[in-house]
Amino acid sequence: MNLKQSYHAGAVAQLDLFRDRLPAKPYHTDDLSAGLQVRSAERAALARYIQPNGPTHRFWLVYDIDRPGAAIDWSDRGAPPPSITAKNPENGHAHLIYGLKTSVRTAPDAKSAPLRYAAAVDCALQRVLGADLGYSGLICKNPLHPHWQVTTWEPRLYTLADLDSWLDLEPAQDRRKRLLDYGLGRNCNLFEQLRLWAYKAIRQGWPDFGQWQAAVEQRALMYNAGFAAPLDLQEVTHVARSVAKWTHQHLDASSFSAWQAAQGAKKGKTLREQGKVLLAAGATVEAVMQTLGVSRKTVFNWKRLV
Repeated sequence: MNLKQSYHAGAVAQLDLFRDRLPAKPYHTDDLSAGLQVRSAERAALARYIQPNGPTHRFWLVYDIDRPGAAIDWSDRGAPPPSITAKNPENGHAHLIYGLKTSVRTAPDAKSAPLRYAAAVDCALQRVLGADLGYSGLICKNPLHPHWQVTTWEPRLYTLADLDSWLDLEPAQDRRKRLLDYGLGRNCNLFEQLRLWAYKAIRQGWPDFGQWQAAVEQRALMYNAGFAAPLDLQEVTHVARSVAKWTHQHLDASSFSAWQAAQGAKKGKTLREQGKVLLAAGATVEAVMQTLGVSRKTVFNWKRLV
């Protein structure tokens, strides 16, 4: 196989993978002003615009670049080569698509530390590319559709560490600081806002689960409406239901009192010190994992020191 044949094979492989990774029933449309439809992936793949990721996993990081030369000036900006670019032939604007070797789990039961790391990478890449902050990420120019000028660049899929090596993640190192309300950063911020509210709000009468879930979903929708580019309703519902279920199961009146008392002792302490305080106050291993965003193994190590 010569170089030209090898490049062509890589291009076909990337587009085939894009097709294979589509959600079972993605949003899609040929005209954004006409609204979105939901049909089978096979049917949706024929549309100009399509949903590349489902609500629980992120296989592709997509960036909306609204300037001429968007499909090629990533190199001038020091950004990693995209997997795929889909350019509008009329104005040169483009969507840059980066394929991940391992998907990022965005469901609320995902571990918080890996999700925050992925969000930091996502936000840093947005800054380097100068991508549109108002892009919701729900749908993108479909690289399988002939209307767009499609080019494949990097044939290999990226790990987050690969992308990290091109970027400056220092602004996102402090976990106490809120991430940018963009891309995966919104998932992290919604979850953090909602869980912190829920930890306090559930003590107002200790409602039954149905009433509590409705209240959490309403609060999640309110937080989401505050984003410049809100998350899809399905993603918001996933987050709300998970937070409602966990808090209702783990924060009864007695355990909440112990948790609340521990919060006053957290200021100025390291994660390990905070964990020991929570455990000493009677918090469960799962509660400490959720509160501090650490692994089960780490909490068990702390527990031996209490």
